[in-house]
Amino acid sequence: MPTLTIKNIPKDLYERIKQSAAEHRRSINSEVIVCLERTLLSKRMEPEALLARVDALRERVALPPLTEDFLRAAKSAGRP
Repeated sequence: MPTLTIKNIPKDLYERIKQSAAEHRRSINSEVIVCLERTLLSKRMEPEALLARVDALRERVALPPLTEDFLRAAKSAGRP
């Protein structure tokens, strides 16, 4: 497997990577690989495709529409 050495990492960036690695219980090396994979291997989704997925999810979940009356009732639920 190839090896990569990164030099002159700004201290604040290194600290953020170190903190993120600790939060995810990973080594700093593994955290950097995950960050690179997320950034470089992610696919940009077209807005139309994203909206189509959101619409399909809405239909599957079948939640009531968010109307003013619905929101008002939700806010006041359980209040005296």
